[in-house]
Amino acid sequence: MHGWFLKLFKSGRQNKNSKTGEKPAGAASCESKSPSSASSEETSVAKPQQLNTALSSELRWKRKYDVFVCHSFAEKDTEEAKRLVSFLETPPRSLRCFLWHRDSCPGSAISTEFCKALENSHLQALLITPSFVQDDWCSYMMHQTLAERPMSNTMIPLLLDLAHSQYPQELRFYYYIDLSRNPDYGFNVVNKTVQSYLEKLIQSEEKLNHSLGGSSEAVHQMEETTRKKAT
Repeated sequence: MHGWFLKLFKSGRQNKNSKTGEKPAGAASCESKSPSSASSEETSVAKPQQLNTALSSELRWKRKYDVFVCHSFAEKDTEEAKRLVSFLETPPRSLRCFLWHRDSCPGSAISTEFCKALENSHLQALLITPSFVQDDWCSYMMHQTLAERPMSNTMIPLLLDLAHSQYPQELRFYYYIDLSRNPDYGFNVVNKTVQSYLEKLIQSEEKLNHSLGGSSEAVHQMEETTRKKAT
């Protein structure tokens, strides 16, 4: 008799839960998101926002170009440079590139155009090939870059169809990207390098503004304290 009442009590309790819409403990755990999935979603949302911030920063627009692409006038090198620029300029990357044959002003001196573009670019990508090392203008631009921004992490050497023994001596202390193995992967590395540079540029500016703001506030407080003591 006692067992019959116990079964009846359990049956009534289950019916009550189903009517009130209560869910078993297992159902709640299925609907909840794991911390790892939540964090991955946050990362996927935050990353484009960080990218957009870098591309829309005023510091970026202080220079006309994001990347100066330096290559020889050989047809093969020109085509490879076009492929790189097309990749970098296509959204969502949307970088601004300088190409000699496309962006130089007709009638201007070659050296003047190159130096202006170099000065107005955040980074320089050197497409180093057998034709590059034999081209006087490429050598000139390489040395201009080294002279104006030595060890500034703004130069991106790109090696293509060139033996390591032919790699310019002046660049031996710089890491390079080997496009001979996987050009598409190399293009992605170039894009990430430029985006990272722009992000660090913003971070450095924010730290500088913060330190200057803190210093000015401290000076103001000291002046106020001195004024009160004087009165």
